[in-house]
Amino acid sequence: MAASEIKREHHAAFVRALVATNVKAAAALRGAFALQIVFMMLNNVTFFVFWWALMRRVPNLRGWELGDIQVLFGVVAAGFGLAVTFAGGVWELGRIIDEGELDTLLTQPKPVLVHALGLRLKASGFGDVLSGVAFITLSDRVAWQALPLVVVAIVASAVIFVACGVVFFSLAFWLGRIDTLARQLWELTITFSLYPEPLFGGMLRLALFTVLPAGFVGYVPARLVRTGSAVDALVLSAAAVAYLTFAATLFSRGLKRYSSGSRFGTFG
Repeated sequence: MAASEIKREHHAAFVRALVATNVKAAAALRGAFALQIVFMMLNNVTFFVFWWALMRRVPNLRGWELGDIQVLFGVVAAGFGLAVTFAGGVWELGRIIDEGELDTLLTQPKPVLVHALGLRLKASGFGDVLSGVAFITLSDRVAWQALPLVVVAIVASAVIFVACGVVFFSLAFWLGRIDTLARQLWELTITFSLYPEPLFGGMLRLALFTVLPAGFVGYVPARLVRTGSAVDALVLSAAAVAYLTFAATLFSRGLKRYSSGSRFGTFG
């Protein structure tokens, strides 16, 4: 077996161990774990009630009906939930960079970015995934035969969520304490991704497919689930690879100028 293949297997085993450890730690307090999941599901349903009430009065919004919005909500919720479940450390990335906590990760023979992203798990992410799947299932827009497309759409959405989070929080390498701004940019991406695509045009639409990739987090994945378009599948896959590559490259360049925080400690 080639050295590169052995290295990839070691990295894959490390990721599996990291995820398993985080899940066990989160589930240790079963009551709190379950409550976070339930409350997140209720939160998503409460937010969707606004659209349910609106679409009862306006059944067709520039070609979008309630079922289409359910698919959009489902894809975004499940994609976000998947992202914060397996890469919840992205929320802390800016702080870790600014406070010099990358020191401990740099001393270990593991991919620094992967380790940093896998340091945390948000239990509420399971609630997002479950409510997202429920939204899609109850939309009456998706047949069981389209299940592979649903998986592709959710995974691609999650990858782009993580990638844009890495980009926003990695600005801390150059700008220092940027946690608040980075969180706002990430939350703006989430917010815009939950509105029907036809509502936006011009420069704002361009921004939603580039700087704030709400288009690739929500609109394109939802359209893929609804229509099964091969073109949308290719575009979405290419976007996911492009954003992830850009995020990893930016983090790598930032790491070269990283200034040690002179911290000692370990991450479990």
